[in-house]
Parts: sequence; C-alpha cells; structure tokens
Amino acid sequence: MDDYRGAFDPSLTLASWSRRGLGVLGREYMLFGHLLNRAALPHVHIKMGGEAREAVAIEEWMGASPIYSQRMQRALRFEGDDVGTIMRNLQLDVGFAHQYMDVRYRMEGDRGVFWLQRCGALLEVEPHGEAAVFSMCHAIEDPTFDATAVATNPRARCRPVHRPPRMPADRVPHCLWEVFIDPTAEPVREIPLTTRVRASKLAALPPTPIARDGGGRDDYAGAFEPDFHLGLLSHAALVCVCIELGVQNHLLVRALMMTVGERADDATARAIGMAQWIGSGAVASRRLHAALAVPGDGADAILKVLQFHPAFLPGYVDLRLERTGDDRGRLAIAPCDALAEGDAYSWFALLDADPHPALDAMVQAVNPRARCVRATPQDGARFAWDVVVDRAADAAAPRQEVAMVENTGTARFAFVEPAISS
Repeated sequence: MDDYRGAFDPSLTLASWSRRGLGVLGREYMLFGHLLNRAALPHVHIKMGGEAREAVAIEEWMGASPIYSQRMQRALRFEGDDVGTIMRNLQLDVGFAHQYMDVRYRMEGDRGVFWLQRCGALLEVEPHGEAAVFSMCHAIEDPTFDATAVATNPRARCRPVHRPPRMPADRVPHCLWEVFIDPTAEPVREIPLTTRVRASKLAALPPTPIARDGGGRDDYAGAFEPDFHLGLLSHAALVCVCIELGVQNHLLVRALMMTVGERADDATARAIGMAQWIGSGAVASRRLHAALAVPGDGADAILKVLQFHPAFLPGYVDLRLERTGDDRGRLAIAPCDALAEGDAYSWFALLDADPHPALDAMVQAVNPRARCVRATPQDGARFAWDVVVDRAADAAAPRQEVAMVENTGTARFAFVEPAISS
C-alpha cells in the first residue's frame, strides 16, 4: 500500500507497504534520529549544564554508531574495510537523514569526499550563535565522525576541508570533508560506552532476511553509488532498512540514557529519557499522521499511527493493537526483548509511569482529546492501555517537552518524493 487511508488492520506489517510507502517511512525514521536530539539535549543542558550537553551528545553517537554501522553492513551485504564501505554507511545513517541533510558524495581513487549542500542541523543551530555552531561542527563532529569510520577500519579518518562557522555567512556547500585510511595512524578504539551498548539485547536483534524479489537493489554490494537514495532498493531491502533505522534510533536512546546515568544518576536518565520520548514521540505521531495520509482523528487514526511509529520497533517490541469501539482502542505490550534489557536505560524501562505522559503525548498529537488509560493486561500481555477519544473532554494542555521540538526546523521539514527505480 502507498498510504493508510483504508480501515485499521492490526495484521499489517512493514512488508504490507509498497516500495513508495516504505520510502516514506524510511525517510521519517531517519529524521526521527534528529528529533531524538532536539527532544533530549535541551533537557540535558537544563539539568546538567552546557559542558555535559556537549559530552553527552558526543558519547551518545560514539556509543551507538559503531554498532549500527556494522549491522547495516551485514544487512545490505557491503562489509569491508575501505573508504567505499564507510561512505555507504554514511548514506544509511540516521545522522545523515536524507534531504534534511543534503549530502553529496564522490570517490577520488582510494579517498572519499562528501559535502553538505544543505545541512538542516546547521540551519537549526546558526541562530544561536558561533559558539553553538563550533560546539556542533567541531567539538561534537570530530570524534563522532571518526567513531563511525572506526566501525569499518580503525585507521580510517574523516577530516574537514572547510566547515562552519561559515565565512562568508551564506557559504555553500556548508561543509566539505575527506575520508581516507591512514596506515600510519594510531588505531581508534571504541569507548567503554560502546561495549555497554553492544551488550544490549537490542544490539543483538537478528537482521531481517532479504529475499530477492525483483524491482530495485536487494543489497548494496558492488560499486559505490554517489547518488544513492532509498528508492533504489527493492521492497525486501527497504523492509530490512526500515527496521535497521529503527535499531539505530533505539541504540541512540540507550547510549544517551546510559551516559546520562553515568554522569548524573538513574533518576536523571529516566527524566531525560521520558522528556525525549514525549517530545520526539509526539512530533513523530503528527508527522506520520500526515505522511501516511491517515484520515480523521479518531481511535482508528491513532492506532494506525502507533502501528508504524518508530517508538515501537518490530522484532524488539511485541506491540499489540486492537480496535475496541468507535472511539476506543487497546494498546498492549507482551513480554519481549524490549522489556528484558534488565536496566533503566531505555524508553521501555519507563512504562511503569501512570498516567503515561509519552503515550498520552503520542496519541494527543493525533487528537488532543485522546488519552491512554492503564488497563488490565490480557492474553499474556505485560502492559495494556485503553486508547480513549472523549469528544466532550477538554483538549489536552500543550506540553513543554513537545513545544521544544515542534518549534524547530527539524519538526517542520518537508520531504520531496524521489523517483523509484525499476
């Protein structure tokens, strides 16, 4: 299917979508990685200070990106130790969300070059001044780019030719980088946080098998494609990539909550994780409601959005949705890996909250008169909520956590539909 205009069907999965529909979902899942930071890092700054915000941003990406880069290599069959492998990883990294980050690539012999013709993250930060730009484009990018490269080759390096602050102020491209292997360089080693994140059940989630189905590329083996986009992939490969992008996002959540817990305490990690889920979850609901062309704002519409929401990763979360009435539905989560991590460092460790502010924010982004009411779990479920739309109720009050994300260019960014290859 290309959209979700039909009736709510709890049996639908990612495989039910057409290649075009999967492309829409894939782009939204990539952008979700940026919504996560817009939702979390301001709260890190408020609770822990500017220096901690910068350190947490660095460790979040360094803790997750080596793991998910290697997963994507295996999933799309382009494992290697050369620059071309690194460039493929960058093309399939939520950090370089397609279109929002207009990244161009070129191979020059055994070296790679990439540049950002337009950087959505830079345009978000520039109004806050040169210090904020330097923090993102120097202090944060230097170690995190190398951490992504080290997943392929410990002697790989990513170095700027030029980068912001922009001089002149309207300089295009926004930045230009080289990627190369330096055989004389000291090998870059993973930070301890990466080892902790790698021990997660999430990191060990089996990749989705790709059965050759015709129409588009089933993998990314072979030559590097400078103009790669999701529309070049086959249906089966797109299902796999959408799930892997979800893994990337949830690894970033775990890495962020772990490093906050180390620098502060578990209570702070829980508070920031909840704020992140509220802000990013609500904005993603609003975006999916529009992107999937879901009609209306009743219980059916809410269930459709939750069914493909990036908060609920297939294979990791056992999500069960049911329509129970004209303005009612049921959301349940059964025992699964997401509930078995055995620590405080994921959104699913926060499900004991009642009422649950993130679940409420996600459904209220579709209808402000909706709410999630805790219910008695049935049929082996661990948690359950009734999704209730009360047309006579007052609209929910705006949440600060949501407003902080809604008021960003990231939340407002609009994708352009690329061509689908035959």
